[in-house]
Amino acid sequence: MATSVSNPGEVGAKTWLGHPRGLFLLFFVEMWERFSFYGMRALLIFYLTQHFLFSDRDASYAYGAYMSLIYISPLMGGYLADRYLGQRKAVLFGGIVIAIGHIILGVEGDNAGDMGLGLFWLGLATVITGTGFLKSSASALVGQLYPRDDMRRDPAYTIFYMGINLGATIGPVICGYLGQAWGWHWGFGSASVGMIAGVIGFALSKPLLQGRGEPSDPARLAERVGGIISREWLVYLSSLVSIVLCWVLIQQHVIVGWMLALASVGAVLYILWEAFGRMERIGRDRMLAALFLLVINPIFWGLYEQTGSSLSLFTDRYTNRHILGFNVPASMFQSVNAAYILMFGPVMAGLWILLAKRGWEPSTPAKFGIAIALVGAGFLVLVAGTGAPGTLTPVLFIFLLYLCHTIGELCLSPVGLSAMSTLAPSRMIGLMMGIWFLAMALGEYAAGLIAAATGGEGGAASRDQVLAVYGSIGWWSVGVGVVVMALAPLVKRLMHAEEAK
Repeated sequence: MATSVSNPGEVGAKTWLGHPRGLFLLFFVEMWERFSFYGMRALLIFYLTQHFLFSDRDASYAYGAYMSLIYISPLMGGYLADRYLGQRKAVLFGGIVIAIGHIILGVEGDNAGDMGLGLFWLGLATVITGTGFLKSSASALVGQLYPRDDMRRDPAYTIFYMGINLGATIGPVICGYLGQAWGWHWGFGSASVGMIAGVIGFALSKPLLQGRGEPSDPARLAERVGGIISREWLVYLSSLVSIVLCWVLIQQHVIVGWMLALASVGAVLYILWEAFGRMERIGRDRMLAALFLLVINPIFWGLYEQTGSSLSLFTDRYTNRHILGFNVPASMFQSVNAAYILMFGPVMAGLWILLAKRGWEPSTPAKFGIAIALVGAGFLVLVAGTGAPGTLTPVLFIFLLYLCHTIGELCLSPVGLSAMSTLAPSRMIGLMMGIWFLAMALGEYAAGLIAAATGGEGGAASRDQVLAVYGSIGWWSVGVGVVVMALAPLVKRLMHAEEAK
């Protein structure tokens, strides 16, 4: 029900459930973007191995390169939105480009030749470029709907986060089922329909944003460069050139790995230079604590993101997927994690509040340690639940693995960005957010390498080979988690949480 309140962003603006109506527009857009992204991701590893007949190893390398580029792209898209386009235009442009990418994937779904593979890479590269514009700008727009001191900001991001996970839950169910049961083009095509719906809704509902997210200098954006083309269209066309770069990089995972390694080393050296060269003791301690958390970040995501690659293949080949008489396509299981987040997110938030009241809430670094231990425990549960050779693993253990991983994610992901914004000085907050996503991209690349280790060079990996890798990374992850928890009191002291920034 819409009501009118004073200063929800502007005087007399209408609200729904006490929030600006623009929040629910962004909820809608982000839901459909995540629907299309996770719906397509649910099919990606199967499409590579079953349609193009990639070996498990080569498919995992491609998957890791694609996912890492997805997490890097918002750095450039966010920069162009801040400097030139404004967030509203960036979201609209990004959504259109993503929809085109999914259409390309859907149209070429029956062509397994060289031309089909080239178009497939083109579709992925187009999705990467569009995601760079939409992902960072949609999140920024949520914050722009509220004054800085508005107590509704945190609940607003919670609502927005629910939209993300709602789309991530529905996407693999619909796109995964259609893709594996009806045909690849049906799955990819349904992903494009979701993004097109989001774009149309966003374009038609511009007034709900109350003028937020517009270009900082519209006159400069409209200026013609060289008397030929406006600066706005120059940004659009230049951005489309990046599709070609992404098209090349997806096929060259080694280059992507070196790029991430060099960028990560540069980021670490810069943080150390800032800490020891420009900061006093408290600032230096906080930056060292942030660096500790940044190192843990890719470890977690490298293990967690087996969901879209090796775990999907294991579920498809070695798991009894019969549920209530229905043989569930393996791609649909990628919705389990997001569904768990919808169910257990509020429970975990309430648990932290309850523990905090009693003085028992784990510190941020301790939560990171718990997350690492839980993601390892998930793999150990799966290994323990797998029976004798020649038997299928009960599907219960797939659900238990995802439960461990989801609780781990809820211990790490929601507090990670908050920690970066708390520990970094105000002049470095944007940079530290970017480094956080760089660390996630590094984790996605590592996920591809781990998945490749489970796969054979010439085709599918054996079950024993996969389980051996899962057992190793499971025990190592639990060990790392215990070490992180042991170091947590020291890192907590470095954070100086009791002192004002």
